[in-house]
Amino acid sequence: MVTPTIQRRRLGNALRRAREAAGKSQDEAAEVIDSASSKVSRMELGQSGIRLTDLKLLLDFYGVSAEEAEPLRELARAGRQRGRWSGYRNVVPDWFRQYLDLEADAAEIRWYQSEVIPGILQTEPYIRAIIDRDDVERQVEVRLERQKVIDRPDGPELNFILSESALRRNLGDPAAMRDQLTHLAALADRSNVTIQVFPLDAETYVTASYNFIILRFGEEVASDVVYLETFTDADYLDSPEALRAYNRLWGRLQAAALGPAESRRLMLRIAGEMK
Repeated sequence: MVTPTIQRRRLGNALRRAREAAGKSQDEAAEVIDSASSKVSRMELGQSGIRLTDLKLLLDFYGVSAEEAEPLRELARAGRQRGRWSGYRNVVPDWFRQYLDLEADAAEIRWYQSEVIPGILQTEPYIRAIIDRDDVERQVEVRLERQKVIDRPDGPELNFILSESALRRNLGDPAAMRDQLTHLAALADRSNVTIQVFPLDAETYVTASYNFIILRFGEEVASDVVYLETFTDADYLDSPEALRAYNRLWGRLQAAALGPAESRRLMLRIAGEMK
């Protein structure tokens, strides 16, 4: 089932194309629905829903036919539904729930992580070692629920590049780290998971210190997304320039990283060194 986040992105892309085809600006569209242009921007980016009355005004303004408008109204209705993660509102902020929907609906995920193991790959003891919060049980529940995407027959192709420092950073006791690293090695054997290690002695790129995730979608969604997380918020980039830049960076990191088989051997070797 496609999530409301994806439905909003579909509608936003369709609205942007309709506006551009009509030769209208976001400021002009904003005047039609008596709002700020920033609201039109958020709607076109799929970051907010749209009222059916506003949708009708915009579609009429853009000259969209009744036949073309009906599927867009259906997308608007679907985009206003509660998402699959709404039950975790007290532990998962709004800006991250949007990512969780995108993660679940992606066709491919490219993930570079420099200092810790990505949440979707973490074992429960590792999760508990890095979370120091009163709601740790709910946080564990969220991360373990996310990991079900790995087992889904229709799940995304998962590609990871992990810095060697993330493997060597001892979080929790040595037994927990050994289990985490052997878990990674086991995941790396799966057909839908590729894990490469960016070694400590690799050629260094300044930008290799920044974590990022590229979420790629099928033809249903017009644009891929780059996800950048900060301590209290996140950015969702989908401009062609940003996508080209991060895909180029991914290519450079991938070229400098160890191959999948060599990376797996390194994981197991480091696991054996944990005392």
